Amino acid sequence: MVYLDNSATTRVDDEVMDTFVKANQSFWGNPSSLHNFGALAEQVLLKSSRQILDLLSANDHQVVFTGGATESNNLAIKGLVACNLKGHIITTKVEHPSVQEVCQELEKKGLRVSYLDVTLPAKEIVRQLDSMITKDTFLVSCMHVNSEMGLVLPIKEMGELISKHPRVKFHVDAVQSVGKLPINVENYKIDLLSISAHKIYGIKGVGCLLIRNGIRLQPQITGGGQMGGIRSGTINVAGAASLAKAVRLVSESQAESFAHVSKLFDYTIKQLREIDGVHVNSKFDVQSPYIVNFSVSGVRGETMVHALEEHEIYISAKSACSSKSKQASYVLLALGFDEDVASESLRVSFAHNSTIEEVDKFLAALRLEIRSLRLEVSNL
Repeated sequence: MVYLDNSATTRVDDEVMDTFVKANQSFWGNPSSLHNFGALAEQVLLKSSRQILDLLSANDHQVVFTGGATESNNLAIKGLVACNLKGHIITTKVEHPSVQEVCQELEKKGLRVSYLDVTLPAKEIVRQLDSMITKDTFLVSCMHVNSEMGLVLPIKEMGELISKHPRVKFHVDAVQSVGKLPINVENYKIDLLSISAHKIYGIKGVGCLLIRNGIRLQPQITGGGQMGGIRSGTINVAGAASLAKAVRLVSESQAESFAHVSKLFDYTIKQLREIDGVHVNSKFDVQSPYIVNFSVSGVRGETMVHALEEHEIYISAKSACSSKSKQASYVLLALGFDEDVASESLRVSFAHNSTIEEVDKFLAALRLEIRSLRLEVSNL
């Protein structure tokens, strides 16, 4: 099997799984309980929180553990909106559905939402952001790395600008960048940061939201008052411990992994460009090497995904959260690609342990399937 769909989900690391199992076996008490056994579980939670904050240089923040980045994004935006019932939000048109759909919902309820044009160079994006901020603006929400294209947004420069407006809070969806690209929450002036464990070799159903101290969010789940009253429900102690382990492992190997994946990216791009009818779409000034988006002229993305899976090669069409939709990728459309390309787009996404040999097997199967599909068309 060749698995090149790591932006959708990653294989659970053995050390992360070991932490998850051991925490479940040894610290299965309820951390909200008054007795000592519950207190031991609470200590695991506190240690896990401290480790995540230290690794991401977020010393002025707290950690709220969630069921994943979708919940974290909803909590960040809806929780802040509930404390600012009128006002203005700035985001982009290439966000994950858990941000995009929330903002569309809020627009229908009367909030004003502005969308940054991320096709511009980084400096122009920051200038545009500066021109968009008004006295009513209270939130800027954007992803660090786009999950379909690998486009990297200038969050450091955006954060520095936003910090000059104390009323405006900065939320970053860091799902595709934690452990892959440098993130310093304090230096980047990030107020709210969303993380998902299963994108960094962790357990599905586990994530967290980092919240700057002093920021008020209205809870979206009530009934028990756990996590400082921000997110009720019995806390997944083992999930929290395994998330902290996952963040530590990817942080420690970040530079080495980036260098390795960059070589894979360059090699894959070069080989794809030599295949007739293949167009590489991931070619931004600042690009994550973990993601390659391309299209095959005349072949819908899902058709090629199913053709390659016959070879036990797994890639994706669009992001996993919208890949079953028959519509063209809204991300590519927002970036200026035409509807044909947006319907034909495919994504290869690497992990730290992806290999050149796996890429070669993928490329060989891709060439074979392109010839086969074209032959079918010519025989019609």
